Amino acid sequence: MESQAVVIAAVGALGIGAQWVAWRTGWPAIVLMLAAGFIAGPITGFIDPEAAFGDMLDPMISVGVALILFEGGLSLDLRELRHSGKAVMRLATVGVLVGWALGSLAGFYIAGLVWPVAVLFGGILIVTGPTVVIPLLRQANIQPRPNSILKWEGIVNDPTGALCAVIAYEYFRRVNDFPDASLLDVVPPLIISAILAGLIGYAAARAIAYLFPRGAIPEYLKVPVLFVAVIAVFVVTNMIEHEAGLVAVTVMGITLANRDVSSIRSIHPFKENVAILLVSGIFILLSASLKWEDMAYLNPQTSIRPLLFLLALLFLVRPATVLISLLGTDVPWNERLFVAWIAPRGIVLVAISGLFALRLGDLGIEGGQLLIGLSFAVVIITVIAHGFTINIAAKLLGVKGKSRPGLLIVGSTPWTIALAKQMEALKTPVMIVDPSWQSLSAARREGLPFYHGEILNEATEHNLDLSPFQVLVAATDNEAYNALVCNEFAHEIGRDMVYQLGESSDEEDRHSMPASIRGRALFDDGFGVGDVNKRQREGWVFKKTRLSDEFDFEDAQEKLPDSATMLLLVRETGKLRFFTHAAKPEPRAGDTIITFAPPQVKKPDEKSGKRPGDTPAKPQLT
Repeated sequence: MESQAVVIAAVGALGIGAQWVAWRTGWPAIVLMLAAGFIAGPITGFIDPEAAFGDMLDPMISVGVALILFEGGLSLDLRELRHSGKAVMRLATVGVLVGWALGSLAGFYIAGLVWPVAVLFGGILIVTGPTVVIPLLRQANIQPRPNSILKWEGIVNDPTGALCAVIAYEYFRRVNDFPDASLLDVVPPLIISAILAGLIGYAAARAIAYLFPRGAIPEYLKVPVLFVAVIAVFVVTNMIEHEAGLVAVTVMGITLANRDVSSIRSIHPFKENVAILLVSGIFILLSASLKWEDMAYLNPQTSIRPLLFLLALLFLVRPATVLISLLGTDVPWNERLFVAWIAPRGIVLVAISGLFALRLGDLGIEGGQLLIGLSFAVVIITVIAHGFTINIAAKLLGVKGKSRPGLLIVGSTPWTIALAKQMEALKTPVMIVDPSWQSLSAARREGLPFYHGEILNEATEHNLDLSPFQVLVAATDNEAYNALVCNEFAHEIGRDMVYQLGESSDEEDRHSMPASIRGRALFDDGFGVGDVNKRQREGWVFKKTRLSDEFDFEDAQEKLPDSATMLLLVRETGKLRFFTHAAKPEPRAGDTIITFAPPQVKKPDEKSGKRPGDTPAKPQLT
């Protein structure tokens, strides 16, 4: 019991630790997790999952994979298919057949696997790993259409690949028992089982979508009920047919994502956290379960076939599959080539390969044990190859989104328009969002990018590409609304990257709210909505000051009026750092500081006798 507790604690620490290192370094998380598990398992022997969990290991991993696929399904909105639906459909149909055939041929003729093992492994290779693809796309900032194609393909083809492996296994099992069996004896019953599993998942999702909004389940039980329902659907449908549960939970997730269920939206942060924990834990467990004998086949000194197979997978099988599948579609060739290159495999490939390796051995088919080491090799080589080249490929093929971090401004006011003009002059991507055409009229006159709509409306997520914007500033005239916007986007953008104006110094405009639901307060001085509006009317302007080795931060402070206050600095890379009451960035040479300052006051004109302040200087943007 104590050893199991130690293993659980070690798996958690290694998995989340690897995720943190990946965040700090920008390296693919899956590579670090595989390395951590490999070191903890085969190399040091510190973790032995099979000894610790015994027969419980396989069901634990299976349930974890099911929850991951359900979480992936919840992120798929059918409205995303407006521009990529035909391509996704082709990859989920033609691509499956072509990829299965080419993967099987490569496994037999290049890797040297026997036909049953090659055909089964070719089916598994269809999967492209959403747990790997989605973080890579998010990290690389890819344009919406190729991003959508790869994301949908990864999630839809995961259960499809598992179903192909089941078809291959059931065929060879039937042939082993009944030599006269044919594909017609195997395929139709399996397809019917998959359809039935999908219908069960759909019915379960519709039941949840009906019960949750009507108060049948209390709020504090909604998350537990949802996850128990997912596991129950997975187990029940798996009793109908092996791995049919993956189809059921994927359909269940997609159905819920496309029903108007507000409760589901509210649990997104929780289910994303659960998915991260599951992915981290399962990768550590699987890589720690490797045995040296499983990897003997991969020794290049023994045979060069595994290496040639991996190269064929990267440069022949995947590109041919995508290019053949997308013939006749309206997807541009640069996007086709990008999709053809990016296909990292992940957790489902390893989990299913390990499961069927044991089952092939039970049938007396030699070579099944080779799948374990080969599947890990495929995951490692594809993640490294695609993870470290995705940015290069995106730039070369012209599918990369805006590289400089963008600023999303909620609320079109004279103050936000002046700020947007300053940021646009510094080549920072800017977008002003407001539901009022009248408020946006000034932004339109200035030629600033804008979006007319309610930022909190779910449709905005699909009509407005938010991926280029890493910082949000809510600066409408309604302080409570600003807090609501910041609280809504905090889990997506990051709590440290959502800002709003502070509490107004005017008692009439002050709306005291808990700090926990507010965004970070802009300005070190804590200016509120009323404060900046008042100063804007008085002619205050934004100024930008570039620092250098000769003109440092202290010099800039001396040049500014005493009442001026610094808002943010822009690094040479485009990264934005705000001066707040809680954090003050460290300015350095090359940074540009944006300051909100009073208007310039001219010296007295001796001839005219005018004194300072007689005629306020006209506000200028500098």
